Parts: sequence; structure tokens; C-alpha cells
Amino acid sequence: MAVQRTSRDAPPDRDAAHSPGGPPPSRGEATAPPDTDLTIDELARRTGMTVRNIRAHQSRGLIPPPQVRARTGYYGPDHVTRLRLIREMQAEGFNLRSIQRVLDSSDGASEQMLDFGRTLLRSFVPEEPEFITLEELENRFGPIDNRLLRKAEQLGIIRRLGDDPERYEVPAPTLLRAGEELVALGIPVGHALAVAERIDRHTGAIARAFHRLFVQDVLGPAGGVERTPEEWQRVREALERLSPLATEAVRAGFQQTMSTLVERELAKTIAG
Repeated sequence: MAVQRTSRDAPPDRDAAHSPGGPPPSRGEATAPPDTDLTIDELARRTGMTVRNIRAHQSRGLIPPPQVRARTGYYGPDHVTRLRLIREMQAEGFNLRSIQRVLDSSDGASEQMLDFGRTLLRSFVPEEPEFITLEELENRFGPIDNRLLRKAEQLGIIRRLGDDPERYEVPAPTLLRAGEELVALGIPVGHALAVAERIDRHTGAIARAFHRLFVQDVLGPAGGVERTPEEWQRVREALERLSPLATEAVRAGFQQTMSTLVERELAKTIAG
């Protein structure tokens, strides 16, 4: 989690803090020190975390303890990688327990683990939400009564912003535009919402099916399993392929089913 730095996170005087057992001070360099032999203050600046949060993550076992030399703890590249992944996953809504499971199975493959985490976070990114007023909704869909509004909210098509009954967030603008096109064809809003409800139910089942495939057949057992860098690479590549494969499979299945239904209806119409 990114936290604004305060004066408490200001860098210490490396020369004053240096002890005989610690790393030699760097003089006259404008660049940042490498990700090795970092004090906790330097680690905080490098990762954008506070010293307090770093110590909390260490106490939970999310990062290993530092190397201690002459009563000073020094952190390395694995600490930087882990803390960056923690930040990214927390920003995406993952709780610490989920993050712990990812970190525990890294087997020292920190860079590959971080690549997998990033791929996981960007593989199924939702749309950028839009915002709309009740007046704009009615301009696009015609008069909407409270029953239809509640139904749209229950389906997650719109979300009321706080206590304001006139302003809404649209989490999936593409879905709203599809509904607008259906209404433009003369389909009542209630019927379009009924289709949206079926879409939500069936896509949820499809997503869970692909999730099971990935977890059971790609990830494999999670308990106590440590993964090599090569295994992390394999899992990351599989995850990158999963999203387009799932989309293509659903599209192909829909087109095949829709084609069959249209052919049947056409045959009935011709038969008269």
C-alpha cells in the first residue's frame, strides 16, 4: 500500500550510522544504492512503504528477517521484490492471507513470482467505470420506474453513489451500451434486464469452470508446494493464455448455438 512519506521516513546519515561491520558508505554518488545491503529506511524509500508497515509485514512472516551485522539489519533484492508485490496485490484488493500463500510457494523465485503476480493482476482487468445521472439514463433508455432501477442495481449494472438517488456508477459500460442497443431495437427495458440476469448467471458458471481448470490442472496442489523459477514461468505463460482462450471458447460456443437457433426459426418461418 502506497503511503505518503513524512519526515520520520527521511534518510539517515549513512556516514554517521555506518558501523565497522556494515556496508561502506557511498560518497559522491547521485544514483540510488542497489537493492543490496539496504537499511530499513532505505528499503522503505525504495518500496514506497513506511518503516512501520515493513516491520508489520516482517512480523507476519510476509518477508524474511534481515541479515544483522553489528546490530544493524540489512535487506536485499528479495525483500524489495516481495514488498513491491505486496503493494501491488493489496492495491488490487487481495488480502494478506492470499498474498501469504503466493509468497510461501515462491521457493526463492522472487522475480518469477512477481511476474506471475503482475500477470494475475492484469489478466482480467475490469472496464474503467463511467458515471451517469438518472436523467441521462432515462434519455438513453426511456422512462425507468423504481422496480427497474432496483433490478439494475441488484445485477450490478449500475451502483448508486452514496445516498444520492440521482447519480450512479456504471461498472461495465459495454454491458450498459449493449442494453441500450437492445432498447433501440424496440425491446422493453425489463426484457433486456432479464437477458442481463441470464448472462450474469451463465458467465459466472463459465468463469468458475475455467477457474477450476486453471487451479486443478495448471497450478496443481497448493499446500506446502514450493515452485522453481521454471514452474513460475510456466504458470505465468498459462495464465496469459487463459483469458483469450476463455473469451474465444465462449464466443465460439455462443455463435454455434445462436446459428442453430436462427436456422430452426428460419425453417419454421419458411414452412409457414
